[in-house]
Amino acid sequence: MQDSDLDGGRPPHRVLLIEDDPPIRERLARALAAHGDCRVASAGTLAEARARLAEGEQDLIVSDLRLPDGLAIDLLAEARERHPGIEILVISVLGDETTILAAIAAGASGYLLKDALPEDIHATAMEVLSGGSPISPSIARFIVRRARQESAGVPAAAGPGEDAPRLTPRELDILWGIAKGLTYNEIADQLDLSRHTVPGHIKAIYRKLQVQTRGEAVYEAIQCGLIRL
Repeated sequence: MQDSDLDGGRPPHRVLLIEDDPPIRERLARALAAHGDCRVASAGTLAEARARLAEGEQDLIVSDLRLPDGLAIDLLAEARERHPGIEILVISVLGDETTILAAIAAGASGYLLKDALPEDIHATAMEVLSGGSPISPSIARFIVRRARQESAGVPAAAGPGEDAPRLTPRELDILWGIAKGLTYNEIADQLDLSRHTVPGHIKAIYRKLQVQTRGEAVYEAIQCGLIRL
């Protein structure tokens, strides 16, 4: 992976971006480097990330949670232990509350959804570097709702229930694309669909799940047992 060498009046922040999907990784790297105050090194696996960390200290890790060679939780904990000054921002789709809380325990200071706007991605990274703990509103609501359910003794859904919305196989494929943070065009390309048909499928998914945003769609799909991250 190549670093994004950026110009600026002050030394740029050293950012390690850990994301296995190339289009998403490129989009996130561009967002982080857009203002010239971050130099971004990228890794697509835990092994690559560990090699990057061994090359030199980083100011910020921006990481997905699930990678081809494992969950990033242990890596985040290792990085925090070896480099106490490093900051960690998880950028992912909504996962189960156990994984989210484990990442917080491992040292994550903030959470952001993958479908966030570029300016929000950069602003959130800067907030974490400044000592803040930003959490996406959807994830915050997710944690609160799950905590309330647990306190009331309501178990998490293990699989699609009888009342789960009935999505077609194509809609489930597109829902997975949403969960991975892909753009509409990227979903169309991966599924060999016309780019004009994807928005119609997504409207149908939103209607069946009774949601209005990508984050809500992923959350409701997890709650209904339609997908498991």
